[in-house]
Amino acid sequence: MTGPLRDQKVLVVGRGSGLARATVVAARDAGAAVVAAGRQAGALDAAYAGEPGISTESVDLTDEASIAALAQRLGEVDHVVSTASSRARGRVADLDREAVRRSFDTKVIGPLMLAKHLAPRMKEGGSFVLFSGVAAAKIEVGTLAVAITNSAADTLARSLALELAPIRVNAISPGVIDTGAWDALGEQAKADYFAGLTARNPARRIGTPNDIANAVLFALTSTFLTGQTLHIDGGEPLT
Repeated sequence: MTGPLRDQKVLVVGRGSGLARATVVAARDAGAAVVAAGRQAGALDAAYAGEPGISTESVDLTDEASIAALAQRLGEVDHVVSTASSRARGRVADLDREAVRRSFDTKVIGPLMLAKHLAPRMKEGGSFVLFSGVAAAKIEVGTLAVAITNSAADTLARSLALELAPIRVNAISPGVIDTGAWDALGEQAKADYFAGLTARNPARRIGTPNDIANAVLFALTSTFLTGQTLHIDGGEPLT
């Protein structure tokens, strides 16, 4: 297969849907051999069954031994993308300590351990892409734990970019993306929420998984880009 990632191996950690799936497919279509990894191995197998150029693995980002074992199985790798998250929403008085801990474990400590175990196996020109989020840039009541987790992910990307150089490390900060995660609001409540955001944000629309996947490909293939957070949010923090 031809493309900017031809003959490269890309690990994408996350679910078999939404942003992770869009990223996996985009990297595959750009020529990479893609390994999709996550905690729900059976769900990943089902999500990518019959998809050429995509294999699946099991990994738990809250377990360093699981990450180390994955690194051993993978051998050399060119790029690593971590889309995994575990959100802890609510006001201060309502926050659950374990939910906050899982949020940090999944989105900050887990990617740090990915870097620890996979950077030594990364080929020349390799990179990491981590995921932050718009809550770090737009502070709102009820998203404190999400905001501080995303801010830590941004700092992790900058810190790793310096320490792991010349391996590049960048972060993607999505805004509100229609991945299906908002379906739990109910059809009308979701439509109202999206309509309000569309009216306010400068892009005048809601983001799509492909918007994020394209940004990930840009980060993977831009060899003079490192230590940056790409804000793919339709300008939402400006509102």
